[in-house]
Amino acid sequence: MPRLLVVHHTTSPALEAMLQAALTGAGDPELGEVEVVLAPALAAGVPDVLAADGFLLGTPANIGYMSGALKHFFDQVYYPCLHAKKAAPFGLYVHGSSDTVGAVRAVASITTGLGWSEVSKPVVATGPVSKDVERQCHELAATVAASLL
Repeated sequence: MPRLLVVHHTTSPALEAMLQAALTGAGDPELGEVEVVLAPALAAGVPDVLAADGFLLGTPANIGYMSGALKHFFDQVYYPCLHAKKAAPFGLYVHGSSDTVGAVRAVASITTGLGWSEVSKPVVATGPVSKDVERQCHELAATVAASLL
C-alpha cells in the first residue's frame, strides 16, 4: 500500500483547519488504499521519509519564511535522503498573517534539490481560513494521494 507522509507544523486554529481538510482529502475512500501517516515536523525524520512514497507539507509563514520546525525537518533529512526519493510527489499548504511568498519559495527550493515533484500548486491562505481554502486543502491532499496509486 502506498504511504503518504503528512509533515506539518500546526500552530494555530487556521492551520488546524487546513490540516484536517487535507487529512480528509488524503483519506478519501474513493481514492483507494493509501496509508496516511501524520508526523509533526519536529518529530519526522529520515526513517519516515524513506518509508514514504509521497509527501504533504504544511507550515505557517513566519516572518516571510517556512516555520523553523519544517526547516528543521528538511535539515535532518536533506542529505541522508538526497537520492532516495527522486520524483516523489508532494504538495504544500501554507498559512500566514500577511506574506506567504517566502515560505513557498523556500520549500520549492528545497524540494527541487531533493528532486521531489510538485503535483499541484500550493494552497496559500492569509487571515481566517474560509471554506474555499478548506476545499483547496482537501483537493490538494487528494491529488497527492491519487498520484501514489
